Amino acid sequence: MLPVIALIGRPNVGKSTLFNRLTRSRDALVADLPGLTRDRQYGFGRLGPVPYIVVDTCGVEGGETGISELMVEQTLRALSEADAAIVLVDGRAGRTAADEHVAELVRQHAKKSWLAVNKSEGLDPAVAATEFHRLGLGDPVAISAAHGDRVAALMDEVLAPYVDFAVASDEVSTDPEALHIAVIGRPNVGKSTLINRLVGEERLLVFDEAGTTRDSIRVPFERDGKSYVLIDTAGVRRKSRVHEAVEKFSIIKALQAIESAGVVIAVLDARDGVTEQDVSLMGLVAERGKALVVVVNKWDGLTVAQRREVRDALDRRLPFLEFAKRITISALHGTAVGDLLPAVDNAYRAATRDLPTGDLTRELENAVIAHTPPLVRGRRIRLRYAHQGGRNPPVIVIHGNQTERVPDAYRRYLINWFRKAFRLKGTPVRLVFKTGENPYKGRRNKLTPRQEHKRARLMKHTRR
Repeated sequence: MLPVIALIGRPNVGKSTLFNRLTRSRDALVADLPGLTRDRQYGFGRLGPVPYIVVDTCGVEGGETGISELMVEQTLRALSEADAAIVLVDGRAGRTAADEHVAELVRQHAKKSWLAVNKSEGLDPAVAATEFHRLGLGDPVAISAAHGDRVAALMDEVLAPYVDFAVASDEVSTDPEALHIAVIGRPNVGKSTLINRLVGEERLLVFDEAGTTRDSIRVPFERDGKSYVLIDTAGVRRKSRVHEAVEKFSIIKALQAIESAGVVIAVLDARDGVTEQDVSLMGLVAERGKALVVVVNKWDGLTVAQRREVRDALDRRLPFLEFAKRITISALHGTAVGDLLPAVDNAYRAATRDLPTGDLTRELENAVIAHTPPLVRGRRIRLRYAHQGGRNPPVIVIHGNQTERVPDAYRRYLINWFRKAFRLKGTPVRLVFKTGENPYKGRRNKLTPRQEHKRARLMKHTRR
């Protein structure tokens, strides 16, 4: 499982700013006002030697009452659940009574902690950290979340214990004997019912109440000689509707399940249509590069007009999931559930497919011939050759001239071309552009006369 890192501190010390830097996003609301984070924000950490989940918590001062008291209770549970905590203090404001209170809570509830002195840009690091030694949380590290100063070094230290574990986990996750499939979705969309239908028995508790599944439950089974592990995850709902503390940590389990799965099945409720939470949850899956199958459950009973409305909503609100296969089912009655595992297998094969350099380069040439890259400042972008840079998801590295100027529209065109040419349905495809000499020059396989003709046409186009 991915390590969980909690950010804690009094209000307005820069926790949300650090969260945004670690996740390389703008997911957390940031402004120079205390108390903006009323609920925990979850994200996948991108800055550091290994993947992890980072949790942004509300500010703690001490003496909270009412709703603030409930917020502090959630923060304490975050500390106890997290593998490590980063305690933030304000290097410009100095040590305060609230910092002392936070330090005491961390000593009582955190498994491991680091002390980060934020807003230290322009200050001598040693001087900025001096007075915070008295908090008793180890040697302070002076950082600037806003500018990124020494943040990478801090995360290298925090994540060092998990580097070897991450390598071992990667080796286990690629075991071909059992394909791990995470089943995700909002509460009460039918995830447990679907898993029971797939395995052919009542393995999971099913009840008509949102939030029945509190943890990620693994269900191994075999079908047609293949081994699978289905992961039933807790429903993920909008933050404003997550009230019970136990459900907060079910969300962490769901995010960890997404990361450990080879394929994700995202379940939607046809009667509710496509909600904001559906969009954000599946966007997170796409961001992590996971192979995906979109399942629209409770399809039975809808009128023709309602079904058309749901399909239109899928096209309109989930354009970034055009790579994923959609299946409409009724988990309760078993309608079309038999189509699900073949779609999962196809998605996983696409995500892990080997793409030979020669084939990729020939398809790149065909794509350029069919639609020439645009001119940039009077010069033609030249794309010369391609090779595979990674799997699950497939990464295609394209070399040429002025590749940093390739427009987004042309990137999408190339992704769609490669997806169609190599049958990469069910997985995201990522392109990496590099400018430089061709290291494969002189090593190309002998081409057929037809391929030589295409190459000549390509050269003619590029000279123009």
